[in-house]
Amino acid sequence: MAVIRDPSKLEGRRSTIYPPEFAKGFEGRVKRALGNAGGLTQFGVNLTTLEPGAMSAHRHWHAREDEFIYVLDGELTLITDAGEELLGPGMAACFPAGEANGHHLVNKGSASATYLEVGTRSPNEDAEYPDIDLRLQKRDGKAVFMRKSGEPIE
Repeated sequence: MAVIRDPSKLEGRRSTIYPPEFAKGFEGRVKRALGNAGGLTQFGVNLTTLEPGAMSAHRHWHAREDEFIYVLDGELTLITDAGEELLGPGMAACFPAGEANGHHLVNKGSASATYLEVGTRSPNEDAEYPDIDLRLQKRDGKAVFMRKSGEPIE
């Protein structure tokens, strides 16, 4: 068991795992890995802050992993295949595995916004990025980014 008394004191990560050509624009995203700090292995939990203008990820969807977000403070724009929807404190969004509906969050406001992000940690996964030439394939825990054609991205 682990108690995290002040999650804001955990180191915040501004980097991304995207290949370099897709990694720009995430400097305003700060993720604090609560699940890692607590020793969780079956699902991930991040306390994520998006500064004005920042986005959570490139718009994507997962074949095997569920995702859930819960807005703690500020306002975020959820962008999906259906369009845009403003989310505020106390609102949540669920993204079931296998539902081919690309999604991400963007902070279009003038103040930072913070949300809790929870997701499955499957050793095997496929993720699609409908707006850019990118796919993710994870096998036995090893992630490889590739183009939609299947060509690996180094």
